[in-house]
Amino acid sequence: MANFFKRDDSLLTPSNCSLLLVDYQPQMLFAVKSIDNETLVNNAVGLAKAARIFKVPTILTANAQRNFNGKIFAPLQKVLPHVPVIERTTLNALEDLKVLDGIKKTKREKLVIAGLWTEVCVTLPAIKALESGYTVYVVADACGATSSLAQQTAMQRMLQAGAIPLTWLQFLLELQRDWAREETCSQVLELAMEHAGTYGVGFDYAVNKTSTLAEEANFVI
Repeated sequence: MANFFKRDDSLLTPSNCSLLLVDYQPQMLFAVKSIDNETLVNNAVGLAKAARIFKVPTILTANAQRNFNGKIFAPLQKVLPHVPVIERTTLNALEDLKVLDGIKKTKREKLVIAGLWTEVCVTLPAIKALESGYTVYVVADACGATSSLAQQTAMQRMLQAGAIPLTWLQFLLELQRDWAREETCSQVLELAMEHAGTYGVGFDYAVNKTSTLAEEANFVI
């Protein structure tokens, strides 16, 4: 990684950020109106897979799993089977000492946050993290709010406080940065083809087209 990134890089790198995923639970999802629910789950899973590819430390937290909100989405658990879910009672995840300790242990100065709902369980820890000196990024398309207005207002509030918006695909490609990074390139392409919609379709077409042309060339020879 040293060949591609500087330690004080102003952009996100695999070695300077951690990921906080908040309350991806069924009861929270039911009330989301700002984004199609299937799209939201797809984006959250894509985000988690991106973090896994680049070994970005990930903190996974939930609220009232057993008696109200339900367990973390199964597709997300499948991506992060060895990441413990930190159960908490606080609406602000950074007011839970276990979550805060998990973030501090990563020793990363940049914190990427996504979760449900944007207007509460994403906004509150984002502002708290900013106040604590972290550079905070909010993955807008992996968050969901109870209305479009709630999403817009929450994002504006966080941006005014100093947070930086991005999408899950932007997160993935910013970590890749250079297609010469062969150790992750194939995984990134595979992830894009699986979760990135038409961008992934384009990759799939290019790969298959190249293979077809190569086969035709060999046949002619």
